[in-house]
Amino acid sequence: MEGILTVYDFLEKAGTFYLATVEGDRPRVRPYGAMLMFEGKIYIMAFGKTNATRQIAENPNAEICAFKGQTLRIECTLVEDNRPEVGKALVDKMPALKPALGEHGENGVMYYLSNATATFFNLMEPVETITF
Repeated sequence: MEGILTVYDFLEKAGTFYLATVEGDRPRVRPYGAMLMFEGKIYIMAFGKTNATRQIAENPNAEICAFKGQTLRIECTLVEDNRPEVGKALVDKMPALKPALGEHGENGVMYYLSNATATFFNLMEPVETITF
């Protein structure tokens, strides 16, 4: 659990992270910031019917990258989990999203990171790897 908290804290401090998905044989990258620690898992949120949610449905393998003094890269599988309590926890954490997401986050899609390998880098040198 300590390792996943280290990853979560880094993402929180970075504020913005970049999610890479695959469309056919092409990578697609976009900035994200909505995330949550819930039931011991790191969750990210994508708004409803978007290219990102379609790409994840077709291929749930993804990579997340963030920078805050060090670089963090997370290879993972995104698993959809749209239980109302997950969406509500995100809205409670980030109330500014409520007008767009709805009372219980029903206008978003929640994913948790599974089979994840998170690697921290100083410049080009890996300094720590955490799996969860």
